[in-house]
Amino acid sequence: MSENDVENTEPEESGNGSNSVFLKPPPSPQKDKPPVGVWIGLSGLLLTALAVIFVLPTVVQEYELPLERRVAETAIAVPEQSQNTTSAISPFEEAQRSLQRKEAQDVLAELLATQGELDAIDVETWGLAKYEAALEQASVGDEYYRTQDFLLARDTYALGRDELNDLKETIPTVLQQILIEAQQALEQKQSDEAQQKFSLALLIDSESEEAAIGLQRASSLDDVSGLFAIADDLVESGDLQQARETYQQIVDLDDYNQIAKDRLEEVSTQILENEFSAIMSSGYALLEQQKPDEAIAEFQRASSLGVNQQQALAAITQTENEIANSNISSLRDLIVSSEQGERWQDAVDRYDEVLLIDSNLTFAIDGKDYAGKRAQLDNLLVEALNNPERFSEDAVFQQTLDVYYTGRAIEQPGPHLIAQLDELEVLLEGSQIFYDIPIRSDNLTEVTLLRIGNLGAFEQTAVSLKPGRYVVVGKRAGYREVREEFTVGFGQTPDAVIVQCDEPVVTANRR
Repeated sequence: MSENDVENTEPEESGNGSNSVFLKPPPSPQKDKPPVGVWIGLSGLLLTALAVIFVLPTVVQEYELPLERRVAETAIAVPEQSQNTTSAISPFEEAQRSLQRKEAQDVLAELLATQGELDAIDVETWGLAKYEAALEQASVGDEYYRTQDFLLARDTYALGRDELNDLKETIPTVLQQILIEAQQALEQKQSDEAQQKFSLALLIDSESEEAAIGLQRASSLDDVSGLFAIADDLVESGDLQQARETYQQIVDLDDYNQIAKDRLEEVSTQILENEFSAIMSSGYALLEQQKPDEAIAEFQRASSLGVNQQQALAAITQTENEIANSNISSLRDLIVSSEQGERWQDAVDRYDEVLLIDSNLTFAIDGKDYAGKRAQLDNLLVEALNNPERFSEDAVFQQTLDVYYTGRAIEQPGPHLIAQLDELEVLLEGSQIFYDIPIRSDNLTEVTLLRIGNLGAFEQTAVSLKPGRYVVVGKRAGYREVREEFTVGFGQTPDAVIVQCDEPVVTANRR
């Protein structure tokens, strides 16, 4: 009943005329009534307290926590005693409780955010025990929250949040362990296990190259294992070409399979070695057939295969040496023949051919030196014998005499050299005999004998000369010059030499 009701109640008569219990009391004195402003102030405080208690939590829940995941809250059961004493909590205390509630909710939001990150990478697969322990802390925090013990709720949520963060910090270590286990499963040919582990690793770290490669390899593991069995059987049966193709298929499926690459290389090498052996056998057969050039061509083809190259090069060298030795032997025969025939320049040429084959052969080096000297001597002798008239010159005579003595000093001169020296000896001796040569003129011509001197003008004179070739010159003013050549000795000595200028020089008429 309101105050107005009480004030407006009129007394009523009862049926027996007695007064009712709800009689209007006598009016109170005006000074005992509270002022209207007081009533209004009290009403405002009451409304504020009600808003803090009932409206603020709803606003906080709706606008302050846009969480990804939130623990469902049940209606907070307030004990009867608490309901009876609510009106005893001051607005300030209620505001403090609201702040504590918000702090608890903020920590819970952090916990839920970390939980969401861990759920996204399948934490229950690799960190279930620690994960459940952290959520258990969150559940305990919920109980404190329900009883409005927000400080304990906040601290308990913080413990759960920290445990989840600690679990999050172990992700790199966990990832490394998962990759190790995945690799072990791959090596043990456990395809499903390897795929599961590598997939989990990729879930934890989507940028892990190792996990991506491992998953790719694990997905083809069964096919690879089957092809390995086929390829190994082909190797055993000797079908290396087909085995190589099968190993290549494995590499195409799993480019990181080192075993397949090694076996592919081994089989390829074996194929090349077989081909190498066949070519080398062909080369040696050609060598036995006295076809060294064709054999070398086969050995060169074998060396280009890239296997056992040193063996092929050794065969080439051996064949070339055999060819060289054969050629050298032939050339030595020609050299002996040339030297015995005293054809020294031919011998020099053959020595040069030998040295082109092997420039270090001592017999060719020494032999060429001797043959060269003999060839030079032969050339000098031929030159002297062909031009004995030059012996009249003292320098030529002396030079030729040295050549003669050089030839005589040779221990085994040979018949050709002996004949040359004997002939030269006669020519040298004859070159020192003087002949009196008559020279006739007209007593008007000035006569000069070249290499001897000016003889002057005369009608007849005689000059004592050694065998050789001579030139006499005659000059006379107004007459054409004359030159006479003659040879003394060697069966060509003239009876007399006539020198006179008797052809006048005709001059043109001048105006």
